[in-house]
Amino acid sequence: MTRFRRRTRNAELSCVGVRHPAGSPRQYVAALLAAVSLCAACGVPEVLPPPPTGDYSQFHLPDGAQVLPPASVVPPVPPDPSTCDALSSLRPDPRLRPETAPPGTALAAIAARGRLIVGTDQNTNLLSFRDPTTGTLQGFDIDLAREIARDLFGDPAKVEFRLLTSTGRFEALEHNEVDLVVHATSITCERAARVGFSTVYFEAFQRLLVPKGSGISSPADLAGKRVCTFIDTTSLATVQRVAPTATIVAVPDWDDCLTTLQHGQADAASTDDSILAGLAAQDPHLELVGPNLELEPYGVVANKSNDDLVRFVNATLERVRTDGTWMRLYDKWLRLVGPTDGPPAPSYRD
Repeated sequence: MTRFRRRTRNAELSCVGVRHPAGSPRQYVAALLAAVSLCAACGVPEVLPPPPTGDYSQFHLPDGAQVLPPASVVPPVPPDPSTCDALSSLRPDPRLRPETAPPGTALAAIAARGRLIVGTDQNTNLLSFRDPTTGTLQGFDIDLAREIARDLFGDPAKVEFRLLTSTGRFEALEHNEVDLVVHATSITCERAARVGFSTVYFEAFQRLLVPKGSGISSPADLAGKRVCTFIDTTSLATVQRVAPTATIVAVPDWDDCLTTLQHGQADAASTDDSILAGLAAQDPHLELVGPNLELEPYGVVANKSNDDLVRFVNATLERVRTDGTWMRLYDKWLRLVGPTDGPPAPSYRD
């Protein structure tokens, strides 16, 4: 989404080469109206409107947004997922195949169905978003899900994507409505007690996204400011810890943080750099700033009881790490995040 831009009268006329016709004034007016209509899409932006100022109330907040005052109690630092062994997963088993899986297992059900069902979303640019031209889902997470389908069926197209909210993704797994969730899901001790995680396939870091020239460069500059983040995410508690006097605008979709920044309803947004880079790619007047706040290790998520499926996913992750697929996907989708040393090394607990 971009801001509205003003165009000058001369730019509107010159883009189609309108000149004063030799005929009547009526003919001139008709030509002028036609030129303005044609130029609606071709005028060159000249001046951006000034950002809104005041008490943040010039525009309505997105539907479902919540304004959270500064926390009366600063949330504690969550346990490091390495201390509870959450970052270690189940070792791949090369003998596991859908066509030979024992009856009653997740792999057998997927094989009988003939397609993999993956929960994701369509609003996280660079990771999982709907291409406005083709209407198809695209992004790093989408392509990773297709690689799992490739190993399951020999066909990356044999995957059905179901759109989930972040708050509903774990319930969908527990009710077996989806086989996997591939949606920028950070591995935490609390979550690992509830669902099954693959090995880490990407390491993000929480940072800040601000308008250029804002003067904000670190969490210390957020004192008394408004910070946009997601309602159900580990990022919210981090903001409350590093900027306890900040007011939080908690939104249901990440692209809502883009509009709140553009409308002056928040001074900054904070979450994983992979997500913030996707917002910045949509507005050149925004930039990532500040230090890395928290490590956010992403894992593919399965039902807690589906160990066979977790092992199969880990086999796919081993393949994409070693055959160059991971780097190809990174270069395709996540170059805006910055340079990388390559995929995270796997850790297994068995």
